[in-house]
Amino acid sequence: MLLAPLATLGRGFSADAVLLHLSGSVMNLSADQQAPLPPTGTIVTLAWATLAMMVATLVGALRRQNWFWITGLLGFALAVAAVVTLGNSIEEQTARVMADSVLRPGAKRQLRNYYASAGMNLGLFLPALAGLIAAGAGLSARDWWWQTFNRMRGLLVPVAAIGLAILVGALVVLVVQPAINRSGAPLSLWSGWLAKADMVYFVYSTLFAPVTALNPLLDSLKLATPLIFTGLSVAFAFRTGLFNIGAPGQLTMGAIGAMLVGVYAPASLGWALLPLSVLAAALGGALWGAIPGVLKARFGSSEVINTIMLNYVASAIFIFMIGNDKFPFLGREYSLPFKAEGFEPRSQELQQAAQLRPLLSVLNVGSNGAVAISVGLLVAAAAFFGARLALRRQRNRTLIAAAAALVLGALTWRIGIPVSVTGSQLNGAFLIALVCVALFGTLMWRTATGYALRAVGLSPKAAEYGGISVARGTILAMTIAGMFAGLAGTHYVNGGALDEYRLKGNMPVNVGFDGIAVALMGQSTPAGVVAASVLFGTIDTGGIDVDQKLDTINRDIVTVLKALIVLFIAAGGFLSRRVTDPPPPALLASAKAGPGAPSLDGTSAAHLERSTPLPNVGQNPEHTRDGDK
Repeated sequence: MLLAPLATLGRGFSADAVLLHLSGSVMNLSADQQAPLPPTGTIVTLAWATLAMMVATLVGALRRQNWFWITGLLGFALAVAAVVTLGNSIEEQTARVMADSVLRPGAKRQLRNYYASAGMNLGLFLPALAGLIAAGAGLSARDWWWQTFNRMRGLLVPVAAIGLAILVGALVVLVVQPAINRSGAPLSLWSGWLAKADMVYFVYSTLFAPVTALNPLLDSLKLATPLIFTGLSVAFAFRTGLFNIGAPGQLTMGAIGAMLVGVYAPASLGWALLPLSVLAAALGGALWGAIPGVLKARFGSSEVINTIMLNYVASAIFIFMIGNDKFPFLGREYSLPFKAEGFEPRSQELQQAAQLRPLLSVLNVGSNGAVAISVGLLVAAAAFFGARLALRRQRNRTLIAAAAALVLGALTWRIGIPVSVTGSQLNGAFLIALVCVALFGTLMWRTATGYALRAVGLSPKAAEYGGISVARGTILAMTIAGMFAGLAGTHYVNGGALDEYRLKGNMPVNVGFDGIAVALMGQSTPAGVVAASVLFGTIDTGGIDVDQKLDTINRDIVTVLKALIVLFIAAGGFLSRRVTDPPPPALLASAKAGPGAPSLDGTSAAHLERSTPLPNVGQNPEHTRDGDK
């Protein structure tokens, strides 16, 4: 709080800012030196109270007092109060400017944008975050909170990786990005440091800004949609002990399959054309995933090498089909029907019945040109999860919850929320991706087939000894993984994410490789894959604004962050295994009782250690959780 700006009172288009420090001093680095500033007295007072609570929390934590979670929570509340007060002051200042009859409309609009970019800075964000962390640390001394936090232990590695990536990225920003000073006055060492610190906060606040507004959020979900598909593909293979690097090729073949059905299937199929095109995408990806699965099951060849090579084969087929409308063969020239007229490599346009319309047009229940998004889907989702939670002891709770969700969603479909949003290309492929998420979770953890696939992934020899066919499991796993990646093609072809409902040569198949990072960050779980995809989609969207406003820092910072996240996840977040995967409580209790004390199952701790070959070396954490010896 002492070394960083407390708040930003205004900001120009070139990221030039008016900075408020905890001391109450204001440093105007913007090009507009005459802009009236909002009052800051209450904000500074709340910030000093926050600092006092942080000091008290630190003292209480060092002395291991039971009350320091209270001061941490109070510090968080005071920081939030300062942020709310700051927002109200900025809104009041904006209202005063807009009501000024002397200012021209252009000047009013410029000042409104000037204040709209204002808000908290590191001096308020960091203590709010520290207060939450301290409150959680203090409450963890209580059994219920400890058990709750312990169930979320799987989040430690991705959270630590993200934190370390942000920290290293901040150092990159400090080194690369010079301080922005549009005031014309020279900067001292202290003011230069504050301007540099402001640049760090500006970069990250801009990267994560899409979650605060509907239009950028929809753009983020659009970019996240193919990442969900490819992340599920890689994660499914990971869960079964396989490494699928063939998502780009599987996506390509899925897109080709969707195009072939969507363009050339009989128009008489009507409404069935769209599901058939989606099914063709799934089959195209599944076929391209099954090939390396069969080769591994039959000949023992590496799925890594095979999937990489099949990426090139799929790319060649893709270029062959839409790169040219003619090709020479054995001295003769043959025509191809796939490429549309013109120089651009693209297919014919899909029939209208095979197109996935934008979600805004599907969910819009407004009238007379107004846009109002139906609440039916949200109500249905809330009803489903609420009913499953309330009926957790009922045998058919899923069917009952689904019926309740269907009824309530239908009843509330015509109720809409007015929104101001235009031009969103988020399409129905996002809903298909959510269906795939549910399919992944149900198949992997709610069926005997999923149990067999996980068993093959954990220990193929043990699974085979238990009567599970490893070869069949390998083929099935790669086929399903390829299906998930192939469905990503519907986002580009059926959904028109590339501005046209066609198969186009600029289709970004590299999202297949991004799926590896998504699966690693999501810990190969369906919910984790969705969260990681939305995070990557958000920073990709925010990176566009960073590129527009800064000269030195551009969208490459997004690539740096992604690479650092993968690097730190591969390193386990540099967290000790005692933290990420501690021994079971029964084993700890037996160890504390002595070397000869019996454990809960009647065996000694020493015997358990002897019966585990090479303990803590190359062991999957699920071995310990499942009790696999």
